Amino acid sequence: MTPVSVPPVSYFVQQLPTQPAVAQDPAFAPDADEDDEVAYPTLAAAVAAQDAASDDEQLRCLAGAIYFEARGEPLSGQLAVAEVILNRANSGRFAKSACGVVTQPGQFSFVRGGRIPDVAENARWRTAMAVAKVAMNDDWDSDASKALYFNAGRSPSRSLVRVASIGNHTFYR
Repeated sequence: MTPVSVPPVSYFVQQLPTQPAVAQDPAFAPDADEDDEVAYPTLAAAVAAQDAASDDEQLRCLAGAIYFEARGEPLSGQLAVAEVILNRANSGRFAKSACGVVTQPGQFSFVRGGRIPDVAENARWRTAMAVAKVAMNDDWDSDASKALYFNAGRSPSRSLVRVASIGNHTFYR
């Protein structure tokens, strides 16, 4: 048997479409009707199946946070950052939207004057947008699905419970 060379996941993520896809790839859900929930075999497949274009403000805020906080992290780490933001928006203890959570004073160091900086729409931005869509659609379960906080390299308050450690981030509730 001859070994088969398979490109790394990063190859597939970089191939994200810049224009909306015309139809869902039937390989992901061969017997699915358009109303059926689509199940993906991997997080990379879920990300790759997303089109990267969107004018949705909440999605763009979430993608901005993923981009600035976790663009160098594995997809699971990027998804976990998105989960924290969405969990905060749903918790009743933070702002009620992704944009509100991200731009809330003192929460994210990349936010300047209540604004998320502009981003050049490159491969990492398209990945961030796709991960944001996966998170908003709840298309993949994250190891940090119950987290409200995360950090990179700093010790949190002892009152927080560690949920997961992914890449360079640790997630807490």
